[in-house]
Amino acid sequence: MNNLPRVLLLGGTTEARRLADALSARDDLELVTSLAGRTAAPATAAGRRRVGGFGGTDGLVAYLRSERVAVLVDATHPFAAGMRWRAHDACVETGVPRLRLERSGWEALTGDRWTVVPDVAAAAAAISAGSARRVFLTTGRGDLASFAPAADGCRWWLVRSVDPPARLPLWPAEVILDRGPFSVEAEAQLLTRHRIDLLVTKNSGGDATVAKLRAARALGVAVLVVDRPPSPDGPSASTVAAALDWVCATLGISTAG
Repeated sequence: MNNLPRVLLLGGTTEARRLADALSARDDLELVTSLAGRTAAPATAAGRRRVGGFGGTDGLVAYLRSERVAVLVDATHPFAAGMRWRAHDACVETGVPRLRLERSGWEALTGDRWTVVPDVAAAAAAISAGSARRVFLTTGRGDLASFAPAADGCRWWLVRSVDPPARLPLWPAEVILDRGPFSVEAEAQLLTRHRIDLLVTKNSGGDATVAKLRAARALGVAVLVVDRPPSPDGPSASTVAAALDWVCATLGISTAG
């Protein structure tokens, strides 16, 4: 019988993959990485993997108990608003220690023309009230319907997504299927070629897609930034190294592995 402490990693981000690599290389714990399965071809994750939801908070509670999870690391996307609260509630109920691993957000720099809004609905309202006529939407296919009220036929939309949207409620529009990282040069060419006058993005942070912000800054393109949803109280880390230290300290094992 395996008596190693089990770590449940809620993944789907670059930080989750890096932490999975570090944890799976150890022989003093067992790692299970859980992926939501929202993309058609998710990036591989080291260690044991499960794909799909748990069935709400109750389902996660049952999983934590049945699998004897020792610690949980929530490294889901900065905009996975629901999962972080379900993880919090399930860990409170079961007493399983929980860490939120979330990379730092982007910050506006000199030359940026940012407008920050609290959510996607506010972003759509700002577009409707604004003067932009060529909008580059990079918020993901799951939020496209929220922008439908701003699709009055007077604006042209460029939509970038990892997977094709099931339905495109924006018109006239063009869809680009691509996954970062992107270069500043390529992003600047894209903005210029399509004559974009408004870039819409979530404040996801990280290096993979920051090039679009640097390109917009260089070209003077306005940016509409959707702020991150709130997180529950509790331990948090913004780097993989800090998360690894927390896991080791919580389990009472050496950071050296």
